[in-house]
Amino acid sequence: MIDSETHRRIQHLHNRYVRVIDDDQLEQWPQLFTAGGNYQVTTRENHERGFPLALMSCKGRGMMLDRITGLRKINVYEPHRYSHQISALEISAQPAGGFRCISNFLVVRIMHTGASMLFASGIYLDVVVQDEDGTLRFAERTVITDSRQTDTLLVIPL
Repeated sequence: MIDSETHRRIQHLHNRYVRVIDDDQLEQWPQLFTAGGNYQVTTRENHERGFPLALMSCKGRGMMLDRITGLRKINVYEPHRYSHQISALEISAQPAGGFRCISNFLVVRIMHTGASMLFASGIYLDVVVQDEDGTLRFAERTVITDSRQTDTLLVIPL
């Protein structure tokens, strides 16, 4: 059982994650993770079969920062933004410390023309830990998409 204050703090971390991405504050995204945190996007099919193939993978803040730098300065893509909807957050304490979380997500992609479409749906599997200063951060975030078809515009983190 998780106390209400811990639940509120973890919910705040999830909400902050959404705000950072949806409000195009992507340079803040790596700070939501521990220094050695792992971020991975994979398909449900690959996850269930134990296949290590990821659509996007960043190991540590350095790789996350490189991803954002590439997105801002190198990649060429049609301008768009996301709108996340997250639901059904479940939290459990880990015996070794930290918390495991699972939640559902829907991501709507809004193109520069105003056209909107369902871009991705699935679940987040997270490991959340507390830093020395008491800040909660993602040690791991695995994004498992429901569909094995992914648009080539997966440039912004889900």
